[in-house]
Amino acid sequence: MSDAAQPTAAEVRAAAEAVKVALDRHLDAVERRTGDDDPAVYDAFNALAAAAEAYDERLYDRYDEVTPFEIPGSDDSLPPYTGPEEPNAVSVLIRRDYAVVETQRLLAQAQRIADLDPDVDAPPIEVEVDAEVGAEERGNAVAIVGGSVHAALGVLFGEYEPDEIASRHKEFGLEEGDSTLWVAASEDLPEPGEWLSAPFEQIDPQRVVCRFDVSSVFDDEFDEADGPDQV
Repeated sequence: MSDAAQPTAAEVRAAAEAVKVALDRHLDAVERRTGDDDPAVYDAFNALAAAAEAYDERLYDRYDEVTPFEIPGSDDSLPPYTGPEEPNAVSVLIRRDYAVVETQRLLAQAQRIADLDPDVDAPPIEVEVDAEVGAEERGNAVAIVGGSVHAALGVLFGEYEPDEIASRHKEFGLEEGDSTLWVAASEDLPEPGEWLSAPFEQIDPQRVVCRFDVSSVFDDEFDEADGPDQV
């Protein structure tokens, strides 16, 4: 942005004052709310989000600095729906992020699965096997997992449905990150195998019937704000 287009210091200061006013209004609405769906709280939340975003933009444009907080999107984060009124088919898209926080637990669980099912599928890996180990042991499931996190993840996600992994993630040494689920409408069910080569390339946001987001942002910063954790 050119210097001529940058906000003035006074404009940045005014945006900061607007955030303070919005904070007071929001707290007042929360203290006076009459129920879980009080429209005054909802309106105050949206006003606070807009004021914070405006301040953040002006602060960055003027001083190249950012604020330490982030306001999640509300119901208008999706474009207007233009899909069929009565869809004949729907696509459900799910993304779940995990951090591998206990590597040994993950490896041990994958090894247990491989031991129980010698035919378990996993990405091929090369492991060193002690020359004194017998041929039977060399051909068993140890070679499937070994010390490879790559192979362990292949075993884990090949054995369990994603929903089961989500409910048991700690057992597998994983830590949940953000997740999102989109339900998109379509006129007809695609032909078998039609989109498998590029499963996420042809999703039109304007055909998303509903969307549900889960993030620690909502839990940590907006529990008291009645902020939306679903879109």
